[in-house]
Amino acid sequence: MTCDPVELTARLVRCPSVTPEEGGALVLLEALLSEAGFACTRVDRGGVANLYARWGDKGHARTFGFNGHTDVVPVGDPADWTHDPFGAVIEDGWLYGRGATDMKSGVAAFAAAAVDFVRDTPPDGAVVLAITGDEEGDALDGTTALLDWMAAEGERLDVCLVGEPTCPDHMGQMMKIGRRGSMTAWFTFRGRQGHSAYLDRALNPLPAMARLMADLSAHELDQGTDHFDASTLSVVTMDVGNPASNVIPAEGRATVNIRFNDTHSGDGLTAWLRDRADQMAAATGVEIDIRVKVSGEAFLTPPGPLSALVAEAVQVETNRVPDMSTTGGTSDARFVKNHCPVVEFGLVGHRMHAVDERVRVEQIGQLKSIYGRILRDYFAAPGPLSQG
Repeated sequence: MTCDPVELTARLVRCPSVTPEEGGALVLLEALLSEAGFACTRVDRGGVANLYARWGDKGHARTFGFNGHTDVVPVGDPADWTHDPFGAVIEDGWLYGRGATDMKSGVAAFAAAAVDFVRDTPPDGAVVLAITGDEEGDALDGTTALLDWMAAEGERLDVCLVGEPTCPDHMGQMMKIGRRGSMTAWFTFRGRQGHSAYLDRALNPLPAMARLMADLSAHELDQGTDHFDASTLSVVTMDVGNPASNVIPAEGRATVNIRFNDTHSGDGLTAWLRDRADQMAAATGVEIDIRVKVSGEAFLTPPGPLSALVAEAVQVETNRVPDMSTTGGTSDARFVKNHCPVVEFGLVGHRMHAVDERVRVEQIGQLKSIYGRILRDYFAAPGPLSQG
């Protein structure tokens, strides 16, 4: 009997696994995979549940890995939903529920494909599923915990496929061969409070804040590369909290978010921000402090055997040649890329994180077929892929 990815998706959706709650999702997967002969290990850290499942010995010359997550974002007001957000109702060919798109359907598809593959055609190699409960959160104790544990235990993937939704509008439309870097910088501008009628007795931090934010947002970071769009800087908030119209405030705050390509690094952009802030502070006398968080560096898995393997399977199953893209936000591939070559392919993602999140039922089965073909083609090859 084959493993039904639609039924598995529904069972996972019914697990209320809002980050960082496990919600029963990994317990369900561990039982399924253990029954299929996978050696399962819970790699929990920092209150986050993670699962590492391996079929085959870790000494094998070839190991194919899947990575994904079962945690989901909050549902918002359940009254806004057509169906129970954790009900997994199927209506008019759609499966509704939080996580139906991002990404319990993806996890169900690769788990079902892996189970059927090792039962029907046991490979000369190993198959690994690394599943986290912290992708939608701070991502400090999810895939990073799994990779830390793998390093300590001598576990190794040769290549990895992350099952995030990657297609904008149509199944098979796009795969990801890299991601832009992401960072946020929080600025605090400190002057001296005073009466707005006596400018000489105050130091207004707001003109310095406005000027610096305008200068940063007008700056062209680059013009893009062969595989990446131009980097972007967005001013996302400017806050003062001053209720009085006749008081110059002592402090203002502003935040920028930067999405950057592989011509930059987090350290380099941080140094640039600090330099521009120092110049503005010197010109105005306003004290400017910065706090920076780099969520992930830009990376690229250059087109090669791994991307070709995935693209060919997608084309056979969907009759579409997927674009090889680096667009979108961040994913856990930013961590996996330090371990092995990684690409991403998954469902149409335009309804993820939305009210009435839902996925086309037939696409779940189609995704399982794609993942199954990738496994068969990978292990049918005469030797390990060498990503070039």
